[in-house]
Amino acid sequence: MANKYAEAGVDTAAGDLAVELMKSAVSATHNSSVVGGFGGFAGLFDVSILKDFDKPLLATSTDGVGTKVAIAQALDKHDTIGQDLVGMVVDDIIVVGARPIFMTDYIACGRVVPSRIADIVRGIAEACAATGTALVGGETAEHPGLLGPDDYDVAGAAVGVVEAADLLGPERVQHGDVVIAMESSGIHSNGFSLVRHILAEAGVKYTDSNADLGNIGEALLVPTRLYTSPLVALLEELPDAVHSLSHVTGGGIAANLARVLPVGSWVELDRSTWSPPAVFRVLSDLGGMRLEDAEGTWNLGIGMIAVVRQDAATGVMASLRARGIESWVAGRVSTGPLPEGEFEQGAKGVNGGAVSLVGAYRS
Repeated sequence: MANKYAEAGVDTAAGDLAVELMKSAVSATHNSSVVGGFGGFAGLFDVSILKDFDKPLLATSTDGVGTKVAIAQALDKHDTIGQDLVGMVVDDIIVVGARPIFMTDYIACGRVVPSRIADIVRGIAEACAATGTALVGGETAEHPGLLGPDDYDVAGAAVGVVEAADLLGPERVQHGDVVIAMESSGIHSNGFSLVRHILAEAGVKYTDSNADLGNIGEALLVPTRLYTSPLVALLEELPDAVHSLSHVTGGGIAANLARVLPVGSWVELDRSTWSPPAVFRVLSDLGGMRLEDAEGTWNLGIGMIAVVRQDAATGVMASLRARGIESWVAGRVSTGPLPEGEFEQGAKGVNGGAVSLVGAYRS
């Protein structure tokens, strides 16, 4: 029967080899709270730590990396996409002030290539270790006939915990709060359908080179910056400084910030406070677009935003800088009359504050 399964396109031996190749990387993320080690039907995590909380809230998030995987597949480079996955999932958990505790992953592929699967999972495991998250389980599924032999997609889910009294969100935000922008590492993992469309229309290959970027494909594969560990440290150092956080993902800067502002508040983000990285400028030029035209799609250089108490802004930026995250003041929260202009108000079902980007980007 095993041979019949192989004839149908599923190679269980290759799957077993992939597991063996990834085993050490996954095990390196485990701490004393992981029960049962590697390879069980279900990942087990000892949550005795919850007894130390007055009112523990579990936070959970799930996501993938979208069509960025198409570029990894085209270049046959798979060791960065795992960090993208962790960033997209775990950095959503820190937004509410929760510390991630464990994660699981899922890889669907047309054909199991053990070294490729091991590269993907190794990237996931290394990013989990960097964010203090145990990788407690996962699944690799072979889907011949549904996916091409070299096609795959990745997804993941994570769980974190926060004390109810420490929960971050719009309810904490006040008039006069400072909006601090944190630098992204590039496109991260959103808007790649637009990226691929622009390159296809311009006849540019991922293997081509550009004077500003070098190899196009490698510039696009720069992995998503991980904000969790610096922010966990910040929240411990300055526990009352941060009122809300926003992870700039799909929908762009304004829409995601609006989600973590209270109704009746507004922010004008000053474009002149930063210069979008070269990758965004090159793509905009190739697509015959202005940078402003991509504000609802790409992060344009801001990967995370903190809304903080006015007198804590300097300390917040110093803490982030000490941990390798460049940041700057990009605006302030107001609850006064809404000025004239085009504002994004809420997003993804959240009726939040209003945000507008004003001025011109720094060259």
